[in-house]
Amino acid sequence: MRSLMPGKNTSAAEVTNVSAHGIWLLVNDKESRQEELLLSYEDFPWFREAPINVITNVEEPLKGHYYWPALDVDLSREIIKHPERFPLRAQIG
Repeated sequence: MRSLMPGKNTSAAEVTNVSAHGIWLLVNDKESRQEELLLSYEDFPWFREAPINVITNVEEPLKGHYYWPALDVDLSREIIKHPERFPLRAQIG
């Protein structure tokens, strides 16, 4: 069996934990090192009532940008790491 041709990175963002405080997202940083980011429910309330299958369905369409299709939530690494710099939030319907 042959390996895939070198090129596209097949590593994807992955939700590794869902707790009472928020969700943990495992991502690759700019140097391709793994980093775990906490998305607290206080800062990212869209995830609080979402089912596990919706929370774990995360895509990385661009490096450092994460998208949850069923929630229509699109966040960058910068927003996740520094939510205080981005005070405007969408309302929960």
